[in-house]
Amino acid sequence: MSALSLNPLYRLQFEKAQDCYVLLFPEGMVKLNPSAAEILLQVDGNKDEAAIVSALRSKFPDAPEDIDADIADFISKATENNWITHG
Repeated sequence: MSALSLNPLYRLQFEKAQDCYVLLFPEGMVKLNPSAAEILLQVDGNKDEAAIVSALRSKFPDAPEDIDADIADFISKATENNWITHG
C-alpha cells in the first residue's frame, strides 16, 4: 500500500472560530468532525492506510473493533473528494 498525503490544494488547520479542524482550499472550507480530523492528522506522506489504522488504535485503545472499516471508509471518501492522494 502506498503512503497517503494531503492534496497540496488543501490545508488542514485548527480554526478557533469554528472550534474544530477544517480543510481550507481556494473555494472555501470543509468543517471536519473530530474523527475525520484525527484521521487526517495522521496523513503525513509517510504512512499508508495500515500505519494510520495502527497509529489510531494506539492512540485510542478503547475504540471499537470495527474502527478499521470506518477509517478505510473515510480514506476512500477523502480520496474521492481529492482531499488526499496515494503516493
